[in-house]
Amino acid sequence: MKSAILKNGKIKIVEMEKPILTEKGAIIKVLTCGLCGSDIVKIKDAAKNPDSKVILGHEVVGKIVEINTEIIGNSYYNDNAMPFKAGDIVCLGHHYPCNSCDMCKNGNHSMCKTFKAVNISPAGFSEYIYVSEGHLKNTVFKVPKELDIENVTFVEPFACCIRAIRRAGYDFCGKNDMTKNEKNEFVKCTENPRHKALVIGLGSIGLLMSLGLKAFNIEAFGYDINPKRQDLAAKYGVKFDQNLRYDTIFMTSGSHRAIDTALEYIKDGGKIVVFSSVQGDFGYRNNDIYYKELTILGSYSPAPVDLALSFELIKQGWIDLTGVSTNYALDNLAEAVNDTMLNKIFKACIKV
Repeated sequence: MKSAILKNGKIKIVEMEKPILTEKGAIIKVLTCGLCGSDIVKIKDAAKNPDSKVILGHEVVGKIVEINTEIIGNSYYNDNAMPFKAGDIVCLGHHYPCNSCDMCKNGNHSMCKTFKAVNISPAGFSEYIYVSEGHLKNTVFKVPKELDIENVTFVEPFACCIRAIRRAGYDFCGKNDMTKNEKNEFVKCTENPRHKALVIGLGSIGLLMSLGLKAFNIEAFGYDINPKRQDLAAKYGVKFDQNLRYDTIFMTSGSHRAIDTALEYIKDGGKIVVFSSVQGDFGYRNNDIYYKELTILGSYSPAPVDLALSFELIKQGWIDLTGVSTNYALDNLAEAVNDTMLNKIFKACIKV
């Protein structure tokens, strides 16, 4: 089968053996895989460290072709009454936590050692992947026939946004004003304050963050130095008001210059959620944090409960980004990466 690897810092599509079921889990035929900003970061870093092992691609939608376990599915999601089977179309997350360590018990699932150690194999940009029984239990969802597969590729990145929004202190009120916390317990959700939130960086993840804030009933604004991205966000009802100061700012830009923009537009006593890495040693100034009583916090990757909520909201139509992605064949992955880095496209989706 074909699979993407990095060799000497360059993307290569190589032939390798199709994964086989030697342990409990499933083999999935990849149908499509979104190109994430983190993939771009990995590719750039690999150019500096060509010996590093990199797994490319994780925003996967595929079809189960082999399975050797009877797993009903994500325990955080209540619509999986039947076990997974060959032929099911599924989407997935690539990491899952142990759910029993101190990190997990305190809601920091993405800091769990198990979470950081596990992944899909060999890579999302492959014709076939192996997912473990742990993935099936925690991060895999059956996709109904009526859903657009391209839109479903946003389940994992949108789950990342949901985690960031929840870490900022906001809650999603579902049916009967109940929600699930990070311990998978149903709790009474609290009404969110009437905050104004600004998303800095309106690439695909920034647009997802903005739409997620709207789903959480937070007034969402967005800013990007690229006027085309600003115009696209406006079509989804996300605009920028330079006269406002914002209660919460979400950093989805990969530029360190966005830090000064955040400090300019944050309210005194406000909260800045760091949701992107930047190149270089840049950060927030101690005295700005101290005198303005700012809260600076990070948000990295989703817990299973965030994936479940993401899937449900996309299934219900809260998020619909159908048509914003540009499709590429697996053989043209390098072109997709290059076009993304040059801002020729908004989002790349690799069809396998």
